[in-house]
Amino acid sequence: MDPGLSKVAFKKQRIPGGLPGLKQKLRAFLVLGRISNLPTVWSNCLAGWLIAGGGLTEFFLTLCASASCLYIGGMYMNDACDAEFDRQFRKERPIPSGVVSVKLVWGLTVVWFVAGLSLAAFLGKPTLLMSIILLGFIVLYDLIHKYVKFSPWIMAVCRMVLYLTAATAGSGWAGDRGGFLGQLVWCSVALAVYIIGLSYLARQESSRRPVLETWPCLLLGGPILLSVFFNGGSFRITGLVFAAICGVWIVWCLRNVFRRSAPQVGKTVGGLLAGIVLVDALAIAQTDLLLNGLLAVLFLSALLLQKVIPAT
Repeated sequence: MDPGLSKVAFKKQRIPGGLPGLKQKLRAFLVLGRISNLPTVWSNCLAGWLIAGGGLTEFFLTLCASASCLYIGGMYMNDACDAEFDRQFRKERPIPSGVVSVKLVWGLTVVWFVAGLSLAAFLGKPTLLMSIILLGFIVLYDLIHKYVKFSPWIMAVCRMVLYLTAATAGSGWAGDRGGFLGQLVWCSVALAVYIIGLSYLARQESSRRPVLETWPCLLLGGPILLSVFFNGGSFRITGLVFAAICGVWIVWCLRNVFRRSAPQVGKTVGGLLAGIVLVDALAIAQTDLLLNGLLAVLFLSALLLQKVIPAT
């Protein structure tokens, strides 16, 4: 569900018998799953779940586990679908480097998907139904993203549906949904706009042009505009504070793109992916120290994990 090109090279460290070492294979599985982006999946779940009223902690943890399985499965499928392309142009990826076989990756993809849907079933029929829809968009993206120009829109829909899936696990879903559906829709649309801008920016990572297209950068400000114009009452000040934090982070990341020589698009994309947590913070802007602390932990976790496992 996330864009970009990986720069990770797998050294051909072998154990006797010519097989990849255990550590090398484990790292390959982590890279295949883009696990450094999992904190953004959890923050999406947190936002959608809280907007819908929250509820039992065990429901939220099950929701995060289900979404994580579907995300990792989608990332595995992404590499499996791109195996032939990677053999020609990205030989450092786990499959073309020979660390894992494409057959094994396909098998694990099915395992992750089944696990994700099985966990969703514990949360009730609405969550299972939305998870199936989410899986459908994930599969669609993986199958056609190399062949169509509008694939970033499909990726954005995946994140939107994840918001809706998380909401079905909230305590308010079974009651009067009129109070939060508007907020849920607007927040999911704002996140989608951010994802579209991020994704189109990521597609320029391999571009050799000294000046990149700037219009995707404008879309990154969508969630900020929504927060500024729609937050009112007791949430006005808090919303402005979170909007400022999000805006500063976006500008800080984009500084690497507009360098006159060798724009570092990959570095910018990694930072903006972690910024998804900040977009979620805008959706549930509150003065609750525990909640804000959890969001800060997720944001920092995404950045720290990127130092070990690339986000793209």
